[in-house]
Amino acid sequence: MAEYWEIQMTGATIWLTGLPSAGKTTLARELAGRLRGEGHRVEVLDGDEIREFLSAGLGFSREDRHTNVQRIGFVAELLARNGVKVLVPVIAPYADSREAVRKRHQSQGTAYLEVHVATPVEVCSERDVKGLYAKQAAGEISGLTGVDDPYEAPESPDLRLEAHTQTVQESAAALHALLAERGLA
Repeated sequence: MAEYWEIQMTGATIWLTGLPSAGKTTLARELAGRLRGEGHRVEVLDGDEIREFLSAGLGFSREDRHTNVQRIGFVAELLARNGVKVLVPVIAPYADSREAVRKRHQSQGTAYLEVHVATPVEVCSERDVKGLYAKQAAGEISGLTGVDDPYEAPESPDLRLEAHTQTVQESAAALHALLAERGLA
């Protein structure tokens, strides 16, 4: 019984980075359901929800994006340190911002995995879940990550998912396998 409790209480942050409409949130929600079904405590820190509630007032400058990522990273580490599997589907376009979050986790001894949902921009623009690519193409917005604003793809993520070539369930299974391999699922 003690072993079961220990497994279920091991927290971790799983950061899913990728372009807008890459499938990060869909994958996070799929994996969250699977982990909850196994008895894990799970939270999904969705980027859009965080911007509305925790980072309201921040824009999309490099500095504001960095601040947003650090805020999310702080909350994620706090939850993970307390036994929660924290799934973070957030673009986090800059490598140095993601690395600062990783270092925060390392300094606290908290597990952190970076997952690159590597959906090509062409596929993302076809999906265009929020209509951002259409708005950018029409000149209604600028600063769209991966189009007219930078996205620094992770060089060595813990896992790179070519999610556009597999089902959501297959992607979630691959990520779950990594968690199991690392003793986190």
